[in-house]
Amino acid sequence: MFSSLSYLQLQQYWWLLVGVLGALFVFMTFVQGGQTLLYTLGKNEDQRDLIVNALGRKWELTFTTLVMFGGALFAAFPLFYATSFGGAYYVWMAILFCFIIQAVAYEYRKKPNNFLGEKTYEIFLFINGSIGIILIGTALGTLFTGGNFVVNEMHLSHWVKPTYGLEAALNFFNVAFGFMLFFLARLLAALYFINAIDDKTILNRAHIVLKYETWIFLILFGYVIYSILTMSGYNYDPATHIVTLEKMKFLHNFWALPIVCGLLIVGAVSLLMGILQALFLKSDKGIWAAGLGTVLVVLSLFLVLGYNHTAYYPSLVDPQSSLTIENSSGSHYTLTAMAYVSLLVPFVLGYIILVWRAMNRHKITIEEVKNDTHHY
Repeated sequence: MFSSLSYLQLQQYWWLLVGVLGALFVFMTFVQGGQTLLYTLGKNEDQRDLIVNALGRKWELTFTTLVMFGGALFAAFPLFYATSFGGAYYVWMAILFCFIIQAVAYEYRKKPNNFLGEKTYEIFLFINGSIGIILIGTALGTLFTGGNFVVNEMHLSHWVKPTYGLEAALNFFNVAFGFMLFFLARLLAALYFINAIDDKTILNRAHIVLKYETWIFLILFGYVIYSILTMSGYNYDPATHIVTLEKMKFLHNFWALPIVCGLLIVGAVSLLMGILQALFLKSDKGIWAAGLGTVLVVLSLFLVLGYNHTAYYPSLVDPQSSLTIENSSGSHYTLTAMAYVSLLVPFVLGYIILVWRAMNRHKITIEEVKNDTHHY
């Protein structure tokens, strides 16, 4: 099946797969968003325990999705992995640290006689949900704005600035992208709590979060999409692989890829409908429409980044070093062999769905948390 595909078709297949996994991960960041709402929604210990345990049912699924996303990216496009993770390592190490302390917090928050104290682990959760997500968003923003790296003829890369990626925080678009993901995660978390928790006080506060923070998200989302549609991008000639700057490159990509444009529009509408469903219809099902919308929007942005002869990671110091799905991927043999392995992905996703359904058969209550001796 896969052996009959051309090299370019395999590269496009793997970029699609990476985009799907990345989109699913962004949806799953409602766990991180919920962690930042811990003290906004929970005003006493019982309420905070309820929130943490509602999130604790899902945080490992978020981690699984992140590992699958990173693994697919590393396996299919090793030069990107080497260039970004090896060059901008201050940023990626900070992100890694934020996710390490999340795992520690869920494991030890309620352990008896823990020497750091419960409040410390709750701070860890907030750091992971705020700084961790903003940094991920800032790093993803650099896929549009570029990085300060050079790749030589031996495919060896090096960063040319001693800040090693921290300069991305000086670009307003990158930071706006990060805060957009931050507020999106909080909105998704509020919708998740409405769907998963049986506590009127927490649900009322979750509706307040939706009422006020939706506007902040929409402003950031509008700015990010407008910036993407109007910014210049890097096009490469498929015959010579020469990279050139093209004005409004991503707008041209959307015009050239109408299906991708449709994904963006349908996704944005679905995301907004999920929020409105919770606000005005008082439905607890808004997480599904908003989740689907999130996945479609993020997937469309990934596809418009890598398809239509686009450099998905531009070099700001040497445009010819810019990374494309063609010059940064593994060999034809490697992509083919891994493509067969990728057939296991639906089974992993199926496992996630089954676990989700099993954990959410009924809404979690404070009484249930109190009676569970192994709660988070």
